[in-house]
Amino acid sequence: MTTRILLVFLLTAVPVTFAAGETRLKELAALEGVRDNQLLGYGLVVGLNGTGDRRQTIFSAQTLANMLERMGVAVNPVVIQVRNTAAVMVTGTLVPFAQPGSRLDVLVAAMGDAANLQGGLLLLTPLKAADGQVYAVAQGSVVTGGFVAGRGGVSQTVNHPTAGRIPLGAIIERAAPSVKPGPNLRLQLLEPDFTTAARVSEAINKQFAGAAKPESSGVIVVNTPADYQARPVEFVAALEGIKVVSDRRTRIIINERTGTIVMGKEVRIAPVAILHGNLGVEIRTTFEVSQPAPLSGGKTTVVPEVSVGVKEDKARAVVLNEGATVEDLVRALTAIGSTPRDIIAILQSLRAAGALNADLEVI
Repeated sequence: MTTRILLVFLLTAVPVTFAAGETRLKELAALEGVRDNQLLGYGLVVGLNGTGDRRQTIFSAQTLANMLERMGVAVNPVVIQVRNTAAVMVTGTLVPFAQPGSRLDVLVAAMGDAANLQGGLLLLTPLKAADGQVYAVAQGSVVTGGFVAGRGGVSQTVNHPTAGRIPLGAIIERAAPSVKPGPNLRLQLLEPDFTTAARVSEAINKQFAGAAKPESSGVIVVNTPADYQARPVEFVAALEGIKVVSDRRTRIIINERTGTIVMGKEVRIAPVAILHGNLGVEIRTTFEVSQPAPLSGGKTTVVPEVSVGVKEDKARAVVLNEGATVEDLVRALTAIGSTPRDIIAILQSLRAAGALNADLEVI
């Protein structure tokens, strides 16, 4: 018998008619132009214990031959067969205002048919941004989050040994392209919302009169006061500490694979009657051996026997009155023994019928 577990998390939702707690502006918005930048590079990992790329991966041998040629060693890439080398892709994130000489973490992942990067050493790898410029160089020992034990048909693999990490493995060579605070600031909301934008502007104007003006649901324009013209960093720090009551659309998140449902406690449901039933049809085939009588001259044969069974559960009804919340719905469905799949189907039907006042998102 398979046991099915339903996990339902009731969170305090933020519909229009309900107040939420205050949140720092630092968690709601960021300065326009102050952002992370993705870095990408191609390199080689050496020192593997025979778990590197094989002959099928041509580009790793070509890369190794090119590197040896720059070091004064001429080798034909066609005849190279080194199982201790693997071609990898290296990625990293360049944070805003990062300065040359500081370090950042990088991720390393095999791009050929290498079986394991455990114990490998990444050679000097330039990391480029979208503009094609080199902003960092990476090198160091690869730390994998998994391993492979055994060999042949008797082996055990834990996590992904073909991907790893080098903590602080890259040195920044070029400053990150970031916009410095000036007389006019543009704040970008992490989740655009007209109500939140208006509240942010109102909260800023209470502390700095007439400084903020909402431009759209995602951008608030802020003029630096005269007292902070020479201290833009202090002004940004003062903005980040302002408390704002945020607002956003109510959502219900459903993970059908795990049966997890995350929803707001105060999500309203319109008056509706739910009738949910289940029809199951089972077709079973069994094979029996037909044995002939002794000395009859017959042959032993296998005879299939097919049985068909139909099972229909009684319909289960749930009636929700006006003003009912999703908490009432969960309690009612749990009381009648609904499964996670049943509850997911009911929520989807309620959303389609217009009786559920929330956005339904399935992940």
